[in-house]
Amino acid sequence: MLENWVVAPTCLPLVIRRCHACASERFRASGKFRVNAHHKLIDAWLLTLCTACGETTKLTVLERVNVRSARLDLLDRLHDNDPVLTAELLQDPVVQRRNRIALDWDNAWRLDTGGSDHLDYLDREVIDVSVRFAARIPVRPVRLIAEGCGLSRAETERLITEGKLVSAARLNGKFTGDFTFTLKR
Repeated sequence: MLENWVVAPTCLPLVIRRCHACASERFRASGKFRVNAHHKLIDAWLLTLCTACGETTKLTVLERVNVRSARLDLLDRLHDNDPVLTAELLQDPVVQRRNRIALDWDNAWRLDTGGSDHLDYLDREVIDVSVRFAARIPVRPVRLIAEGCGLSRAETERLITEGKLVSAARLNGKFTGDFTFTLKR
């Protein structure tokens, strides 16, 4: 029987960027946008606040875009300070690259194992699990498997080396995409 797990965000991740006022490296998204028009050109920014001093900084979303080429639904969402748009833009690789930022997902996600707190892998001979990511959250698969099965990470590593935990995906390093694994007793 195939078990389905979901890695889902619980809140917005912190933005890693150096504060020009206090040299802190963490910002939280305020969920507010600033839109500025220059004749026929539009600029839009996502406002973020320093977690240490509260200083505001702007992350560029649109830069000198012609009004006619901007999508109307995007402009409406910017003006409405849409919280879903905030989450989408923070995870957008183009926005991250343009603003030279990274995201800190620590304590901003959870593993939903479908009801049970963890799998009792000793009761079954073989367990197949499909892990789906609801957002691009970089997590080590060993950590997910250990948390979902109620094992220590060392025990999970031992199962991998013994060949009792197998996957087509690479289980070491961080992963942001869906994968499956099989756990044998």
